[in-house]
Amino acid sequence: MSETVMMKKEGGVAILTLNRPQVYNAFNTELNRDLTRYMNEVGKDPEVRVVLLTGAGNAFCSGQDLNDRTDPNIDKLSLGDSVRSRYNPMVEAITGLDKPVIAAVNGVAAGAGCSLALACDLRIISDKAKFVEAFVRIGLIPDSGSSWFLPRLVGFGRAMELVLSGRDVEAEEAVQIGLANKVVPHDQLMSQAMAWAQQLAQGPTKAMGLMKRSLYRAVDVDLNEALEVEAQLQEIAGKTADFQEGIRAFKEKRHPRYQGK
Repeated sequence: MSETVMMKKEGGVAILTLNRPQVYNAFNTELNRDLTRYMNEVGKDPEVRVVLLTGAGNAFCSGQDLNDRTDPNIDKLSLGDSVRSRYNPMVEAITGLDKPVIAAVNGVAAGAGCSLALACDLRIISDKAKFVEAFVRIGLIPDSGSSWFLPRLVGFGRAMELVLSGRDVEAEEAVQIGLANKVVPHDQLMSQAMAWAQQLAQGPTKAMGLMKRSLYRAVDVDLNEALEVEAQLQEIAGKTADFQEGIRAFKEKRHPRYQGK
């Protein structure tokens, strides 16, 4: 098992925990690689119907580890190449996963760690959590998807303010402006996150994956194309066993027993 990411499965949920608590789960090359690998693995695992992502210790993820010296080429590192090879595949693995991904944000999510949380489909956060688009603090631009996710979640004007200021967004404000879905007491975070994840895992998760694909397509196309995408994906959903079970349950006036198939 990887040292930088821990995984366990429980009731159809894969729990992935970033595990560099001594540096607030900051990214190094290994963590980027391991998280991408795990996301790809759970995507192929039929037992996994929902992914829950969190951080060990007191932080979710503090972004790039600026003290990391494990890369032998660090002194001549191309930041553009680093983003392309380390961060972009990680974000694409999350967004391309045909299963819901929930971020349980237990502390600070800063820089690329903030981007990581935003790349997840849903965010449940501790009342001790905070989001920081910290790139401006070191003279860089938002990467790892922040420039795409942030304005779509909070609006263009608010997004511009957050990236230019690099200020802390505390938990209550994060929910108010749309960065997070819900805030809970810190000591209840994982229990409530798991309850939410297991509730989703009992649903028609094939259809949920198609919903995710549909929404990502719809934000970048015109109405006519969005309507066609819906029709294509509905054709796929209509051939699933979950759809048949949903119809049977409706006719039999009982709760459906979805299998994610």
